[in-house]
Amino acid sequence: MATRIDGQPRGDAEILTSALGRIADFWNFSNTKLGTVLGVSAATVSRLRSGRSVLDPASKSYEAGQFLLRLFRSLDALLGSDDAAARRWLETANLDLNARPLDLIDSFRGLISVCDYVDAYRARV
Repeated sequence: MATRIDGQPRGDAEILTSALGRIADFWNFSNTKLGTVLGVSAATVSRLRSGRSVLDPASKSYEAGQFLLRLFRSLDALLGSDDAAARRWLETANLDLNARPLDLIDSFRGLISVCDYVDAYRARV
């Protein structure tokens, strides 16, 4: 388990919140974009990214965060940790999904669909 500077163990919510901030950095997501994906305001994302707040494990935004992390890890595995390639994939229209994945992940249903699509593709590899 990861620990904080004060020596206390980091909880799952703290770890997920930190990971989401790093994903947003890798994929060049603004606070507004990450907030749209998580279903929270840009101001809330700002507090999350600064470490002043963490996602509530009982919330829908926490669940959306788990799916975003799942998508990140799946693309990372498929593309060999090439963040630029992952960003290009997200920005490119996908004929199977009938939209750009970047646009689809703005809704919870779309995020799940994109995760399922990438996981199904990974299963073929």
